[in-house]
Amino acid sequence: MSGFGTEITGDGVRFRLWAPLAAEVHLELEGATAALPMVPDADGRHQVEVAGVGAGARYRFRVDGRSVADPASRFQPDDVHGPSEVIDPGAFRWSDEGWRGRPLKECVAYELHVGAFTPEGTFAAAAGKLPALARLGLTAIALMPIADFPGGRNWGYDGVLLFAPDASY
Repeated sequence: MSGFGTEITGDGVRFRLWAPLAAEVHLELEGATAALPMVPDADGRHQVEVAGVGAGARYRFRVDGRSVADPASRFQPDDVHGPSEVIDPGAFRWSDEGWRGRPLKECVAYELHVGAFTPEGTFAAAAGKLPALARLGLTAIALMPIADFPGGRNWGYDGVLLFAPDASY
């Protein structure tokens, strides 16, 4: 068993959690009638594969009786204490495979906080401002931390679920 978090498989989703001190780990899948036991390996990684489940499924792990979000979650639509949602990273079609970046000596960086950069506080709104930043002579954006955090606003330095960009962005 390797890796962590969720993985889309041919038939469904493999759910994985590293919890070496846990006596019992279950998967709580929204819509399921019962929690599913997860099988541990010798290194404390627990897993279960569920057929018929895919992107968009919401879930939590129950570790020794306590329900928690997936620490490797890629999306927390209802904030950090809500259920995690399965994301299929292979579903995004990249269109910039020929782009190679620019030399560091040509970079003029701008540090950007997604939540405070525009009134909307979203990635889409920030992307709409990129032409204006380019006209100022900026050639690189340094995003401030975007990890999911509790609540609606912060500066990003108290991220809780480091693999999930905050849903408000």
